[in-house]
Amino acid sequence: MATQIPSLETIQSLYQLRERPAGTRWTLEEAYSFCRKLTVSHYENFPVGSLLLPKAKRPHVYAIYAFARVADDFADEPLYEGSRLEYLNGWEILLEESYQGRADHPIFMALADSAQKLDLPMDLFRDLLQAFKRDVTVNRYETLDSVITKYCRYSANPVGRLILRLFDYRDEEQMILSDHLCTALQLTNFWQDVTIDLQKDRVYIPQNLMRSENYTEEDLFARVYDERFQRIMRFLTAQTWNLFDRGYPLVEQVRWPLNAELRFTWLGGVTILSRVAQNQYNVFDHRPALNQWDYVISGGRSLLGIGRIRNRFNRLFESVRTGV
Repeated sequence: MATQIPSLETIQSLYQLRERPAGTRWTLEEAYSFCRKLTVSHYENFPVGSLLLPKAKRPHVYAIYAFARVADDFADEPLYEGSRLEYLNGWEILLEESYQGRADHPIFMALADSAQKLDLPMDLFRDLLQAFKRDVTVNRYETLDSVITKYCRYSANPVGRLILRLFDYRDEEQMILSDHLCTALQLTNFWQDVTIDLQKDRVYIPQNLMRSENYTEEDLFARVYDERFQRIMRFLTAQTWNLFDRGYPLVEQVRWPLNAELRFTWLGGVTILSRVAQNQYNVFDHRPALNQWDYVISGGRSLLGIGRIRNRFNRLFESVRTGV
């Protein structure tokens, strides 16, 4: 399969970024600025490079995010239809060249600098690309375990491990806690976006769960909301909470300001998951999301402590587990 190196002009156009005169050489400072502008141009449920992060760390977060954001769009945006894998393979070539000291694309100039300063393994970025390639080639999963091990393992977990390294954490037990948290965030996004994913012919609800409830794909695409669907989503919500809860100790093990950032992220994810349950799992008619007030409240709480709130959520999800 031939590879295609995406032009910088195409990327600038997609994110509505101002183009530079052809042949102009980028400085490292300009490369990081490019990554920041690309990052803030795109909406996400969970904020990236928030004010809770030290100013010195933000450029590295922007570099990581810009790399992943563009690759994700190769897998999703209509602009790349028919050439998705070729572009992703081209993006991987640029990644490998940047680790060999050859980078003139601003994203990879910034990424290579961050990787050198923070000792970021290339394999974590390759894992991310593996997930985006799976977005193109795989759109059904048999079990929840396969969703976790064959997708979240590559799509979500590398991001958490990169952030820990950014803050000089290398302990493998903490990396595993991060995996639990990041997987929970990814699964929450799946249950939140069931309808959006159906429009892309992607089904992350495990096939074996649907069979156990005699709930067919025809039912799913017809947005049939009934007790069968509720039972499926109740199980998935409970399992996702278990991962949030298992990953929670990391939130309190890391130092300021990363602990505040993780509290903020943990609260955001769990709040959305709780709304899936509180809406009786009807994600067809109502997509649970955070509003501006949620961000204000979560931001304030993240500066203090969320142990009591964790207990409150635990009681909520205990009722989810028991079906009460």
